[in-house]
Formats: sequence, structure tokens, C-alpha cells
Amino acid sequence: MALDLGGQRQMAVLARLLVAGGRAVPVSTLIDELWPGEPPAQALSTIQGYVSRLRRALEPGRAPRKEAEVLVSAPPGYALRAGADQVDSWRFENAVKAEGGPAEVWDLLERALGLWRGPALAEFSDLSWAVTEAGRLEELRLIAVERRADAGLLLGRSGALVADLEAHVSAHPLREEAWRLLALALYRSGRQGDALGALRRARTLLREELGLDLGATLQRLEADMLAHAAHLDPRHDPAARKTAPPARATGPADLRVVVADDQALVRTGLRVVLDSEPGFHLVGEAEDGEQAIAVVRAASPDLVLMDIQMPRLDGLTAARRILADEAPPKVIMMTTFGTDDNLYAALRAGVSGFVLKTSAPEQLITAMRAAQAGDALIDPAVTTRLIAAFAGRANPSAPPGLAGLGDTDLDLMKLVARGLTNRQIAATLAVTEQWVTGSVARLLEHLGLFDRAQLVVAAYESGLVNPGDMGR
Repeated sequence: MALDLGGQRQMAVLARLLVAGGRAVPVSTLIDELWPGEPPAQALSTIQGYVSRLRRALEPGRAPRKEAEVLVSAPPGYALRAGADQVDSWRFENAVKAEGGPAEVWDLLERALGLWRGPALAEFSDLSWAVTEAGRLEELRLIAVERRADAGLLLGRSGALVADLEAHVSAHPLREEAWRLLALALYRSGRQGDALGALRRARTLLREELGLDLGATLQRLEADMLAHAAHLDPRHDPAARKTAPPARATGPADLRVVVADDQALVRTGLRVVLDSEPGFHLVGEAEDGEQAIAVVRAASPDLVLMDIQMPRLDGLTAARRILADEAPPKVIMMTTFGTDDNLYAALRAGVSGFVLKTSAPEQLITAMRAAQAGDALIDPAVTTRLIAAFAGRANPSAPPGLAGLGDTDLDLMKLVARGLTNRQIAATLAVTEQWVTGSVARLLEHLGLFDRAQLVVAAYESGLVNPGDMGR
């Protein structure tokens, strides 16, 4: 039965409480988030009116003086008390986290994906909290699509999955898991040439867009396909794995990871990413900075994914203490909006990179691999702010002056620094993408740099580009 939930802002109150997952949301937070910048003078009474009308809509049979049981008062605000099976987004998340055999996972995720009716929270796209939550739910949706496809491959449905997976990689070309599933579906459909072609397409795209080669998983898959490895044969693999999820081997080569974040759903999402990627082993979780320090010292991980904002002890302070220990792990900071004032301080403290919590799984995996290899990875969404912090600060390890570069090289460096892809640069300069790829590689070699992120920093530190030029 459809309910009359009122106007846009009244529905936003309900949506915000749904996003809180049953936790109380203070009235002050509701006011600040529903009216960013300048709340009206009567905001408090307006919120109270919205809540009153929502309660009547959600519990139409409730007696006038009886306390509400769904949208409840939870000082200093309100909370939504609903069962996990009563909210589609909660049902969906539980399905994504569920374990089981291939047939069970296929059926569960088929039903879960059927709950989607379009982009999440699209009607509230002008509110920052809704944009963040929509990004998180969309990432979970992509994970569900890929887990469902993986289950389908184990059930021998390779041929039927090819078209859907082609559409998936077209829409999300930087997701290595999508390419793995497509290549495996093609191979198991008797199309080895097309499967290898898909991996070549993935390699070309990743090199042009990110300056990276295929990840270890795709490289192993390519080698196994060329060698006709027995485990790729659908007659062997699915039959052995129809009744139980694949056992995850953990060995000495695994990257041992600790996840520290105060939000349980974020930790769950990262757990799903790590469990689905060979070579990674989650060895501990923490809800705040103090727990993170204790877990790291007990588990001795190789790497820590650390939320920069946490209760009791913030992530930056925890990272500093962890990095001060003898033989510390690598630390990657996680942020929500990429606008935290502590990002530069964290970089100076010795962290190995920054990623947004809404990053795609392959970006998280890339960041962790880069950190373990001794590199530092900065998510493109936080580059502008970090570079603004770098600007004007002398760096003794910066490349020498750019006087020896010609105008073409300087133009190319400016375009890279502004975040353009090779394809966009080619269109801007009216040249081929191949020329841009080769020129960027030669520029990196000339300056003694090894990736585009360093090239961006060099452009700003040398004064070639100013923070205010970003996006022009």
C-alpha cells in the first residue's frame, strides 16, 4: 500500500532516518542537513510538524496518546525502529553480505537486485548526506551484480551472462572484477580468443586512464587461459563448488589488512571487497582510534585502512601512533568527502595514501597494492585539496626545474595536472591517444618520476599550475 509521506523535505526527514539504520539522529543534525547553510528561524517547529505527520502516515491506527513505535523520539532527536525486512535498502544490504552456495547466492542476489527502481535517493541529490549514501548503495549494487555473476559462472550459466557482463564493463570500465567475470564467461563459453581480447581491452584502458597494468588477479587469469589451466574448465570448477562457497586460502604471501572505521556498514563493505580479492586477508577490525592501535599491535598487519574521523581517538592521531611504532604497517586514510583539513597533516605523518569511502573496489585494491609496494596513492577526488596544501611549500625531493622542457611538454604536463585522461588530452591537443600515452611516459622518464600522481605534484610545486587553475 502506497503511503502519503508529504512533500520533498518531509520525505527527506524519513530518508535521513532510514540512512541512519535505526540510530538516533539529533534534531540539530536534521536541521543542518535539511537546510544547509541558512536554516529558517522556525526550523525546529517545522521538523516537529514533519515528524508528527510522518507518524500518522506510518502508524495510521495508533491511538492519539499512545507512543509511536516506528518513528520514535530518541533524545536529542528521533530514530526509525523498523525490522530489517521492512526497509528495501536494509534487505538489500543483508543480501549482499549473506553467504551460501552458488545457487543460494544467485537466488538471493537476483531478488535483491530486483528491489532497485533507479538511482538511490535521486530526489535528494542536492543534499550532501544523500549523495554520500547513494554512492555507498551504488557500490554495494555493483558488488551484488558481480557476486551474482560469479555465482552464475559456478552454476554453468556462462553463455547467458556474457551480454550482461559486456554491458557491466562498458558502464564501469575501471572495475577489474567486472573484466575478470567477462573474460571467464567468454572462456567458458568456448570463446578463448574473445576472452583474451577482453583482457587486452582491460589492459589498454587501465594503462591509458590510470597508468596501471592489469592487477595480479587478471594477470594470473590471462596466464591460466593461455595455458588452458584445468581449473578454468566449467566441468571441473562448478561441480566442485555447487554446495559451498569457495574456500579462501590464506598463505604467507597474503597482504594482512586491518580495517578501522566507526561505521559497521563501511567495515562490512570493505570486508566483502577483501574477501573477494585473492591475496588479501582481513586480520582485524576496529571502531575507533584506540581500538585500531590495539588491534594493529596484536595482529601485526601489513596494512591499515583507517577512517580519518572516528570517536574517542581520531584516525590521524591513531595513524601517527601506529607509524611511530617499530616496523609499522602501511596506513591508508579513508575520507568521505575529500575535504578534510587533516589530509596534509596525515601525508606529513607518513601515511601511504588517501581514498574515498565511496571508491570502487578496484581503486581500493590498487591503493593497497601501491602502498605495499612503497608507493603513495592519492584519490583524484582529494588531489585538488592536497595540492593546494603542497603549493608554496619547498620539497627538497622535487624534480629539477622544468626549463629543459619544450612548450608541447609543458602543455601536456598542465593537462595531466588538471586531471584530464589521455583521451581528453588527445582531443584537446588534436593528436592521437597513442601519442599522448608515449609522450606521458617519456615525460615521466625525463623528470625521474614513476606515475601521474607525481607528475601532478611536480606541476604544482614547480609553479606550472596553480590550485585555482584546476578544472579550467
